[in-house]
Amino acid sequence: MADERTEIASLGEFGLIDHVTKNIELQNASSIVGVGDDAAVIDHFGKQTVVTTDMLVEGVHFDLMYTPLKHLGYKSVVVNLSDIYAMNATPTQIVISLAFSNRFSLEAIDEFYEGVYTACEKYGVDVVGGDTTSSQKGFIISITAIGEVAPDKYVKRSTAKKGDLLCVSGDLGAAYVGLLFLEREKKIFIESPGVQPDLEGESYVIGRLLKPEARKDIIEFFAQKEILPTSMIDVSDGLSSEILHICKQSDLGCVLYEEKIPVAEDMKKAAFKFEIDPTACALSGGEDYELLFTIPQSEYEKLVLNEEISVIGYMTEAESGVTIITKGGSKHPLTAQGWNHMKQN
Repeated sequence: MADERTEIASLGEFGLIDHVTKNIELQNASSIVGVGDDAAVIDHFGKQTVVTTDMLVEGVHFDLMYTPLKHLGYKSVVVNLSDIYAMNATPTQIVISLAFSNRFSLEAIDEFYEGVYTACEKYGVDVVGGDTTSSQKGFIISITAIGEVAPDKYVKRSTAKKGDLLCVSGDLGAAYVGLLFLEREKKIFIESPGVQPDLEGESYVIGRLLKPEARKDIIEFFAQKEILPTSMIDVSDGLSSEILHICKQSDLGCVLYEEKIPVAEDMKKAAFKFEIDPTACALSGGEDYELLFTIPQSEYEKLVLNEEISVIGYMTEAESGVTIITKGGSKHPLTAQGWNHMKQN
């Protein structure tokens, strides 16, 4: 029944942990000891270990007014796995810590964990530990992801080379436009609670925000084609900001072509409803969780047939700066908040 409510206090902390972990079955041979001891034990059998952590805070990173808890659980895992894939590694375990106020029932926490376990099953990752505590208000999620990579196959941000091709997976900017729709509908709802949300035809952009995926397929493609990118980063803060990270850390410049930036047709139509430029959304939006990477030009033939990968520019010496060439053929410096279309004349 949807209206059942179990107070978490009735279970206590250990009762809650038993409740949310009772059905865990370990999927990875590297998970030696999982939940239920003082610490997990992981043995990666001669591979190198990659670790990343992410914290999500209600009201800062997510809004429960339009984010279903199951989607939030799923997304919380995916954003961490994306960082592991960005190192060219395979995620194998996560530990998850939550703090929540007494406005959350056991059913609400179950819904959140349903999303967590769905993501773990899809990506072949084990939950091996974590912590729960109470918060004064709101919901706080902290996840640490652990992965494995063959020695010397990990890829950093700082190792791009001059002349490398700059590539990105998937398409960009849709999550940001999805956020604009949800924020608009939230505002209307607060002002007129009886009004039903109007999100007709916007399922793509909203899905990209609420249920992103990490690019496991791209990492598997690299392994299959024996491609080792020279640098890589995941696109969580917008394309321009990630390009600037790679350029700064590799001490290089780059040329980016606006016409090569991949944007979905659904995103373009949605952006025009807000009278904003799709390129600006792709450059500055964030939360796309695509992979931005560089490869030597000699590897181009290996990825040219992969429709999920776009070559969007190339790396130059640092003195040339970080620039974007517009569809009209003019050249501008690329800035972290994206390229300002108001300045093109």
